[in-house]
Amino acid sequence: MKRFGPFPNGWTFNILFNGLCALGLLQDSFFVIEEMRLNKFVPSLSILTKLLKKSLKSGIFDLSHKVIELMFRYGYKPTLPALNSLISGFSSDGNILEANSLFWMLIAKGFALNVYTYNPILSSLCKSGQISNALAFLCSLRKRGFVLNAYSYTSLIFGFSREGLWEDAYFVLELMQSNGCLPTAVTYTVLIKFLCKYNYIEDALRIYGVMDSKGCSPDQITYNVLLHALCTQNRIFDANKLVEDMLEKGFDPDKFTYCTLANCMLKTGIVRKSQELLLKALEASSLLMHKVGEGFVPTNVTCNTILKGLCMEKKLNEALTFLDRNEWAREGPDIISFNTILSAACNEGYSSMIRRIFYRMEAEGIEANVITLTCLMKYFGKTDNLFSCYSIFTYMINNGYNPTTVTYNVLLDILCKKNMLENACKMFIRFKGSGSFPDTTSYNILIHAAIGKSGYLSVMCLLASMYRWGLSPDGVTYALLSSGLCRLRSIRAALRLEDVMIEQEVKPSVSFYNNIMDAMFREGRLGDVYWLVHKMKIYGIELNEASSKIFDRALSKGGRKRFPKAMMILGNLIRKGKNPSDKDKS
Repeated sequence: MKRFGPFPNGWTFNILFNGLCALGLLQDSFFVIEEMRLNKFVPSLSILTKLLKKSLKSGIFDLSHKVIELMFRYGYKPTLPALNSLISGFSSDGNILEANSLFWMLIAKGFALNVYTYNPILSSLCKSGQISNALAFLCSLRKRGFVLNAYSYTSLIFGFSREGLWEDAYFVLELMQSNGCLPTAVTYTVLIKFLCKYNYIEDALRIYGVMDSKGCSPDQITYNVLLHALCTQNRIFDANKLVEDMLEKGFDPDKFTYCTLANCMLKTGIVRKSQELLLKALEASSLLMHKVGEGFVPTNVTCNTILKGLCMEKKLNEALTFLDRNEWAREGPDIISFNTILSAACNEGYSSMIRRIFYRMEAEGIEANVITLTCLMKYFGKTDNLFSCYSIFTYMINNGYNPTTVTYNVLLDILCKKNMLENACKMFIRFKGSGSFPDTTSYNILIHAAIGKSGYLSVMCLLASMYRWGLSPDGVTYALLSSGLCRLRSIRAALRLEDVMIEQEVKPSVSFYNNIMDAMFREGRLGDVYWLVHKMKIYGIELNEASSKIFDRALSKGGRKRFPKAMMILGNLIRKGKNPSDKDKS
């Protein structure tokens, strides 16, 4: 049109601009405005305002900034809400420098800005960890007579709490109240959230109590933050009490509340006796099923935790039933769900259950991953099927799977148990440096096999290699070394390992002491056994079933006849867990 005529007029540009705006082509719309200017047409305030609103709504803040600069050039005055939206947009995108620059430009132009203009900048500075810049910005505001509101103070509390500066956070909370600004539920929740994050749960509960005394009702998020923190520390009693308080105040627990509670039930079960674990799992399961009837769908994390609880109790049929009948989230059970049950089935050697799991995976369209195949390797290792185990490993290598350290260790362990130490060492050398392989467990497997073959020179070489690789022996390593030394009747050398462990902050295990105890019994050193058991009690190391078996073996070899009183005292200590410092009252 410009090339061949007629020449476009104002109406032409307006129609073109409106059409492009309607199609959402905002950059092209701005190009039309630039063409208008080049052709000596002045864009109207309504056109620029329309483009400004649409660009702000679409989140194209650089374009919004250009439009505002153009408005200032023609003497137009943008509305304060539009300016606030642009500053807020820049701040949310992390472009704090642009937001700050625009703010001070507006101050220079004499705009009557309000708290909604500068709060986004203050908030972004605090959220991005620039607390010193936030304080400098705050001082500039105070000098110009700007007043802070609850949101401003909350932003500062967020910044200080994020950095763990609790004295400053508490000072801002007090300053806020002394200036006549009442803290909101959000203010307290921010403080509670970071206290919980830094594991100051008691302080968080104290702030929760302060909220109540100040007449500020907690909201759903406050309860969920506290509940999650309590459940993380397995404080199920306090968590239930908090939920009761929540219900009393008229709040209905949401899906996060129930998921957190269900997970906590299982976690507290895991650290108790194994018999209680199933009850916790079923309790969590029934809780979720009850909520499903009300339209609640638990997350996969919650369902997988319940599956883990059932599998740990070896209730695999119940786990599969839960998998079938539970109302899963939209994507259904995931690979973690199936791997959880598969791992338990492989550990127990349930071949029929393994087949059922793979049928279900195929029906759900879920492909096996490296963990799935590693579980199968464990199963074939348990059934002494080295060929199938090695075939799976070869399949993984040839088909682009990245075996984990656990995968390598499974194969290493199977080779060692088959008395194929030489092959295990070759495999170890070949894959050394693949990912995080080897780890301490890898060396422990080889050390155990070398001790079994009395290859003590190999053990020393493995220990030297372990240190060169940047790894340190753990409790299992030292237990294996104590076993080897006791076989050589070097009880004194085995006991010296204890000092090395304490120096390296490794807690001696019951297996470590059992090896030494067994050697002492074999040599008839009952006084030393008494002293050793006494030391274990002091260190808080509980005697286990293996300890009792060692004692029974000593009895069967004539210990009772040779040393009747000593064996009776030791029997009380080992079997009943009696404190060695107590006098024998029998």
